Amino acid sequence: MQYRAYGKSGIQVSALGFGAMRLPKDEDYAVQCMVRSLELGVNYIDTAHGYNDGWSEQMVGRAAKKFGRDKVFLATKNPMHDDTAEGWWGRMEQSLERLDSGYIDFYKIVHSLGWESWEKFSRPGGPIEAMEKARDQGLLRHCIFSTHDTPENVAKLIDTGFFEGMLVQYNLLDRKYEDVIARAHERGMGVEIMGPVGGGRLGAASEKLEGLVKGASTPELALRFVLANPHVSIAFSGMNSLEMVEQNCATASREEPLSAEELEAIEQALVENQKLAELYCTGCEYCMPCPQAVAISRIFAAMNMHRVWGLTEHAKGIYRRLGPENRRGHMAADACVECGQCEPKCPQKIPIIQQLKESHEALK
Repeated sequence: MQYRAYGKSGIQVSALGFGAMRLPKDEDYAVQCMVRSLELGVNYIDTAHGYNDGWSEQMVGRAAKKFGRDKVFLATKNPMHDDTAEGWWGRMEQSLERLDSGYIDFYKIVHSLGWESWEKFSRPGGPIEAMEKARDQGLLRHCIFSTHDTPENVAKLIDTGFFEGMLVQYNLLDRKYEDVIARAHERGMGVEIMGPVGGGRLGAASEKLEGLVKGASTPELALRFVLANPHVSIAFSGMNSLEMVEQNCATASREEPLSAEELEAIEQALVENQKLAELYCTGCEYCMPCPQAVAISRIFAAMNMHRVWGLTEHAKGIYRRLGPENRRGHMAADACVECGQCEPKCPQKIPIIQQLKESHEALK
């Protein structure tokens, strides 16, 4: 297993971390998967107060105790149920109880922090003061944040100087945080990555991606791409089988990085594919809303996954979730009645009606 410095904390963390959001439903097997990853060199498990209504924290606590609590770093997140110090403190204590631990190594102040919530929480008597108190008491050892906010707002959170690390999404397909990842590293913060395999999008084979690095499967390429970024401290993978644990740990244990030539080939392919994706549809949603609730932009995004990136199975999975059973009422392409309201609004002059038919045939 490769190990990396966690910012200026003096801590060495494994390049691969265990993300405990989607654990196997069988308790013993879930613990077994985590313990096996620890045996293979993983030393950091990330969970959250809200994962499986607290069940995840309990399983993480069991795994840490079985392997040795002092041999593993645990992280969890406080849900943003309210902005009171009392509520925040009570949820932190509940996490400590579930984890069966007297302390939490890396604590995310809320499940997803934004600049607006930071301004609210940092007022006198708010959760930030509670977090400092908990740290002073040794209940929390390192205060960090996870976020899905804009890169501009993430940069402002970094510049507060309060946090020792951050957790953001970053992968081959989602690269908007690259600049702030570098900024956090320069400020001496640890950089944690969620979704290195694109939330499952890169978990299936893609001929267009697999040819870029000889012998590398799509998920292996995705993980190696993230770990090739010198500003990344650790990447979390949600591993729900022993096979996945073995494969990901083997990938994270490779000492040879992607070569300059391989990275250049990946970069070139990504740029070209992105241009192709934007040629089909940029996702501006000027065509919306559709009178029939057809999810035009979502359908075309799935079509780009299939047509541009070769991620056909993932694209079909997205498409299957559209239709009368969709909880948000998003309909599939076959609900189009060809009213024509969408096409005049499209700045790219896409023949939307025809492409909806093509999308339905490709993804149904």
